[in-house]
Amino acid sequence: MKRLTYSISTLFFLLLATSPTQAQSVDVTIVENGRERHENIELPVSMTYPLDSLLNDWKVKNYIDINKDCKTSTVNPEFSDSVYIDRLSRIPAIMEMPYNEVVRKFIDTYTGRLRGHVSYMLSANNFYIPIFEEALDAYNLPIELKYLPIIESALNPSAVSRAGASGLWQFMINTGKVYGLDSNSLIDERRDPIKSSWAAARYLKDLYDIYGDWSLVIAAYNCGPGNVNKAIRRTNGDADYWKIYNFLPKETRGYVPAFIAINYIMNYYCNHNICALETNIPTHTDTIQINRKLHLQQVSDICGIEMEQLKSLNPQYKRDIIPGDAKTAILRLPLEQVSLFIDNQDTIYAHRYDELFKNRKTVAVPSPQTTTRSKAGSGTLSYHTIRNGETLGSIAAKYKVSVKNLQSWNGLSNTRISAGKKLKIYK
Repeated sequence: MKRLTYSISTLFFLLLATSPTQAQSVDVTIVENGRERHENIELPVSMTYPLDSLLNDWKVKNYIDINKDCKTSTVNPEFSDSVYIDRLSRIPAIMEMPYNEVVRKFIDTYTGRLRGHVSYMLSANNFYIPIFEEALDAYNLPIELKYLPIIESALNPSAVSRAGASGLWQFMINTGKVYGLDSNSLIDERRDPIKSSWAAARYLKDLYDIYGDWSLVIAAYNCGPGNVNKAIRRTNGDADYWKIYNFLPKETRGYVPAFIAINYIMNYYCNHNICALETNIPTHTDTIQINRKLHLQQVSDICGIEMEQLKSLNPQYKRDIIPGDAKTAILRLPLEQVSLFIDNQDTIYAHRYDELFKNRKTVAVPSPQTTTRSKAGSGTLSYHTIRNGETLGSIAAKYKVSVKNLQSWNGLSNTRISAGKKLKIYK
């Protein structure tokens, strides 16, 4: 399913920094058998973008009030390894959350230069996390997997990778279709927060049925089962993430540690003096079944909802068109707007319909004669045989038409003509 490169689209949660780009990796010092060695670990791309990109993202401008400082302190308390080990062990999780130098480096990155990143992340949790939790719980999966989309897409439902993976859970088109996510010119259900979450839960369950180990599951989710299987073979069948670590693709080596670190941050951000920015994301929404073609602009005009809000609540519609005439589709609205839509739906469907939907259902095939006259003009067709010494100008004057008309009727790119040839004339 997964791509071997991370998403490079504009992401919802971006790095708190002023430079155009940030380091793509971090250096980790690892002590092994009393000896130090240095390792360069790639960061998920969602940790590498500057704050100015975030401020230009319409989702942020629409939902997060960047002018209301949540008073996140610039001071990040330092803790010993034993404190991190104890805190990770206290997270109510089924999945293994071990501690080591690589995990510590990711925790330091999130609590250090990505403090602003974490503030944005926390602000969106109220909207997306309940959706993830419901799907994971339905398949009896570890609820801590709800933080996986933070690593995958930085919680941007419109994120698209260089390889074509899309949505919060970064499905490729083919894998998405296997798990029931439709993709065409108008709709991409990989971007639907609810449908993609249920599809991801099924996919994660299938991966667990293969590996029986959650660290291997999320590694396979990132780089694909083929790469994980290859790494296991290279270690003579040792199915342990930390044993196959050095045989995995470089980006996957940082993926599991980043996942452990983000679970730590989401549980202990207060201990690092980080708070969530104020958000205006509607926590109460509901869906309406749509069985006719509908444009989001029709809903916006009649219900008084800003287009950007409608687009953010319904990111699966690529052209702002809900193709309800193809199959029953879903429109998500703030709860207080649902009744307004139902009461005015006939007016909404009729509003600006001809303007917004210009594609013709039928079209007549013109006859050859009609086509000729359409190109040439109106009137009766006749022919003029060119004589020696005649020019287009003299012929046009004779028939009281323009030279341009003669050129158009006869497909002439210039005014050169030859005696004996015939010209079409419409009068």
